[in-house]
Amino acid sequence: MELIELTGVVLLAQPVGEYDKRLVILTGERGKITAFVHGARRPNNPLMAASNPFVFGTFTLAEGRTSYTLRSADVVSFFSELPYMQPEVYYGFYFLELASYWAQEGMECTEMVNLLYVTLRALMKGHQSRDLIRSIYECRIMAENGVFAPPETKDGMDESAFYALHFVYTTSLAKLYSFGLSEKAEQDFTREVRRRLAGCVDKKLRSLTMLELSLTQNFTE
Repeated sequence: MELIELTGVVLLAQPVGEYDKRLVILTGERGKITAFVHGARRPNNPLMAASNPFVFGTFTLAEGRTSYTLRSADVVSFFSELPYMQPEVYYGFYFLELASYWAQEGMECTEMVNLLYVTLRALMKGHQSRDLIRSIYECRIMAENGVFAPPETKDGMDESAFYALHFVYTTSLAKLYSFGLSEKAEQDFTREVRRRLAGCVDKKLRSLTMLELSLTQNFTE
């Protein structure tokens, strides 16, 4: 069976049977694909660590009729600290699921893969508020999927928020998380992004429910 190499990120990992796993991988070359990993849950399996969400790398796969089989992985980043960071990990799962919402098999998704990478790095660095990182990501992923364009007029919006919407829409991914906003500007920026997002996403994402629950629990503790 011919092997292919695809670069991407693991969006979802589910147990199958006693030892196997089913992965959903967002790849730059072929969009969202399903791959099975035989024996991934066996101790000392070389693919155990690579068969988890947030793993970025180049995956060597055998292609079947409707799915792939993972044979090896050259990992760039495991983001291994993220699962132990709360509530950051819930933001991370939300970012993965939002990408999965738009991605389809056969799409060219290199920009979305790279967007996820820089977003998770920003989340772990913590130089901006988590909610601002979320709003920037939501804004940019809508732009990447052709459902967002910045407003032409401020219409009462804070001027910094107005310019931030244009900046996020046009800047390179390397500079995407390079700015901060005042409290008022961040509120206006977030309000506009969430309003647009509500008109694009036609279902409540499970990870968003979990994120909101985690934030409520943190607030009450």
